[in-house]
Amino acid sequence: MKLPLGQLLKEPEGKTLEFKRDLSSPRNMLKTLVAFANAAGGRLVIGVDDARQVVGVVDPLDEEERICNLIADGISPRLVPNVELISAGQHTLLVVEVFPSNARPHHLHSLGPEQGVYVRLGSSNRQAGTDWIAEARRAASGQVFDEQPMPELGLDNLDLAAMARLFRPARKLDEHTLQSLKLLRLEQGRLVPTRGAILLFSQERERHFPDAWVQCGRFHGLDKVDIFDQHEVHGHLPDAVEQIELFLKKHAFKTARFGAMRREDVWSIPLTMLREAIVNALVHSDYAQRGTPVRVAFFDDRIDIESPGLLLPGMTIDDMKSGISRIRNPVIARIFRELGLVEQWGSGIRRIFAEAARQGLPEPVIEEIATGVRLRIWLAQRQAPEPSQSDHSPGTGGEQGGLSRLESRLESRLESRLAAKVVVALREQAAGKADLAKALGHATVSGELHKQIRRLVKLGIAEMTLPDKPQSRLQKYRLTPQGKRMLESPEN
Repeated sequence: MKLPLGQLLKEPEGKTLEFKRDLSSPRNMLKTLVAFANAAGGRLVIGVDDARQVVGVVDPLDEEERICNLIADGISPRLVPNVELISAGQHTLLVVEVFPSNARPHHLHSLGPEQGVYVRLGSSNRQAGTDWIAEARRAASGQVFDEQPMPELGLDNLDLAAMARLFRPARKLDEHTLQSLKLLRLEQGRLVPTRGAILLFSQERERHFPDAWVQCGRFHGLDKVDIFDQHEVHGHLPDAVEQIELFLKKHAFKTARFGAMRREDVWSIPLTMLREAIVNALVHSDYAQRGTPVRVAFFDDRIDIESPGLLLPGMTIDDMKSGISRIRNPVIARIFRELGLVEQWGSGIRRIFAEAARQGLPEPVIEEIATGVRLRIWLAQRQAPEPSQSDHSPGTGGEQGGLSRLESRLESRLESRLAAKVVVALREQAAGKADLAKALGHATVSGELHKQIRRLVKLGIAEMTLPDKPQSRLQKYRLTPQGKRMLESPEN
């Protein structure tokens, strides 16, 4: 027993612990043991009711023999747990401890190897999908998904120019190097790319792995009801890190902080933590799984990063927090490290938690969800900077501080940070959409920028300079008298 009985009874049910009153539902009990064996192991404690009161088992020796027979007859491949009788005052508990199994995937014999496989998701048992079963079978046979060759493809299916750009000048990418990095493998006398190589560097990646992309969204409020901007990242995986960061920065803001000797620009979101979380998601996603991409959701109070694929067998969330690492995609992980995107195996999650503590943010949350793993990073409560002497002193960034406060007040009224930024950008002179996008730091005129400009015109805050030619390439936008009054007194 890892914990004294008294302490064990206070623990919540979860990935590695379940309580049952008795053996009146043997199939549910067997599902739990199968799920434990297929995941990180666990303990089933029999003789405890739903109120966590010890009621014990009747005829402990008979029940011990019965459960051993149920396990032997009902689970395949054979599972050999540790079964103990534990005294608890005047009662006796039956404790079945299951260890992570090298013979996974285990299944209920009555349901067969396709329908009878279960995995543990929180405190419940979930029927495993075909993707998970295939991954478990690969692991049992010593195969790794992203190391497997793709014999139908060749070197011309890789973007060699992008590879040279990313690696320059660290490595010379000859065939020997690409083989040592496991980007190429010799298959039937010819070099072919591995799955990892296609995932990392192929322009046709999504033809072979349709869900190997990233979906980003910015939502109003605290849920996914009201989305006001979204972006899809389809670039090479190493480039995706920066592209996701750019999307997050687009909806963040900077404030100036002044030390004794210099000015420092501080982002409203914890970029260091988010970069670690993005890299972790891209490296550990299950790209064999169909149905969901990596998702990055930006809310008013947090940023959620979801990656497809449950934790690898034997891993728990506590293991992740302590720095234990098992790599699902070693080829992708090796390339990320070669490119300086990963510093040390297993250190990313620990750095995220340490940085949250350093910044005084709530502790991040890691949880397994139906499609994979979600990492939730909380944001600091946004407050307008307090006015100070430095805000109004020449050469100290006071104008930037004033802009931040102005944008925050406008955002509150317009219910859109992007609309607020457009109003501020138009306060000096009229501008076209392309000029506005450039001023806001956007690479292109996004659909959301189109939407907010139309909305400002409809509200009477902005107007076209050529109203009779709305589609003219010379079209610009300027503030109306109402828009100018809003700048002068944004609270009214």
